Amino acid sequence: MTAATATATAADPMNLTGVLDEIENRAHAEAQGDGALSVADLFDAVGRRSFGPVLLAIGVFAISPATAVPGLTWVSAALSFVVCAHIAVGAQRLWLPRKFLDVAIPEQPLVTFIDKLRPSARSIDKVLKPRLTFLTNTPFVNLVGLTGMLAALVTFPLGFVPFAPLLPGIATVLIGLGMTARDGVVILLGAAMLPFAGYTLYTLFF
Repeated sequence: MTAATATATAADPMNLTGVLDEIENRAHAEAQGDGALSVADLFDAVGRRSFGPVLLAIGVFAISPATAVPGLTWVSAALSFVVCAHIAVGAQRLWLPRKFLDVAIPEQPLVTFIDKLRPSARSIDKVLKPRLTFLTNTPFVNLVGLTGMLAALVTFPLGFVPFAPLLPGIATVLIGLGMTARDGVVILLGAAMLPFAGYTLYTLFF
């Protein structure tokens, strides 16, 4: 493996375990003195030009205990919305305001969660494979982006209720994972979570 290939592999992991490893490595390397890493560090760990791994990283963050910190659930939803909007419009490069990139994420809860998730991640990776790959190509991937935006929008009101944002968070993880592995079946599973999230929203607020 050449140096260039190694760099590309590290920046664009193609499964859940790879994304988790990159996040944890960056957390240990880049965590600030107050025990936190920034959103920019999180994105740099998985490669900002790779929307699938970035969305997967946001999803992992969204369902982790780190979002117990007040406001971070909405931060993750906002990040997910912006990334999915990029996908929906066919953007080639991710851009986020510096205010978002500088948001601090508590390192220890995130790393602890990743360590606990890793055995399950290895099992999940065994069943991932390119399937229904047309869902990761234009114009279908644009619809996938719109689906992710909807999941993010549902998260905002659900964020007022403990554990309620878990469903759209799982949807984000599955959509990001499906895009990363070019597995359309996983993308569809993520989209299938949205009716349940919508029903939760309806029962809680209407």
